[in-house]
Amino acid sequence: MAESLRVDLFAEDKAHEALLEPLIRRVARDSDLESIVSLRSPLGGYGRMLSELYAFQKAVRSGQPGLQVPDILVIGRDTNCEAFTRAHQTVSNHIDQEVFPGFAIACPEPHIERWFLADPVSFQEVVGADPRPGRRKCQRDLYKERLSDAIRRGGNPATLGGIEFAKDLVNAMDLYRAARAEPSLRHFINELRQAFALLSSEEG
Repeated sequence: MAESLRVDLFAEDKAHEALLEPLIRRVARDSDLESIVSLRSPLGGYGRMLSELYAFQKAVRSGQPGLQVPDILVIGRDTNCEAFTRAHQTVSNHIDQEVFPGFAIACPEPHIERWFLADPVSFQEVVGADPRPGRRKCQRDLYKERLSDAIRRGGNPATLGGIEFAKDLVNAMDLYRAARAEPSLRHFINELRQAFALLSSEEG
């Protein structure tokens, strides 16, 4: 196993952190890499996350003593009712690519909870119920409710709305099947793999 890669994750809320952290580790592991993921987000929504990102990039550019610069930067935000391409580009515009040439952007369409529900087979195995994501809509909190409902139907207490199952779901997930169901998930996995591959080639 190669030397551990450092990945910094900025995410807009706890659900993003819960799913993206194990997903980053999973994709790295599948690429025969080891990753150390640091959670950088203040968990106060998209605007607060961007403010934290600005401050972090400024500190890196200024060479702040003692600051560890990650090998890869990962940013997660929901598209909400915005088109995927536009939401992704908006995030990309906020990244200083001279500071962070290796990065990946997670833009779940429309919300991160659909990624929890992406692979019905593994979801059934882990939770004990079928996920029932339904047709894609931009309705607020719809997929939070569907995730919580699936957790309850599986006979589980949804103490955190279902995000407590994130690690088990990611580890059991068939990434190919999940990515086919959720194109925004496929885009993120591909970006992350490319970032890992670029870093590996540079080190080689």
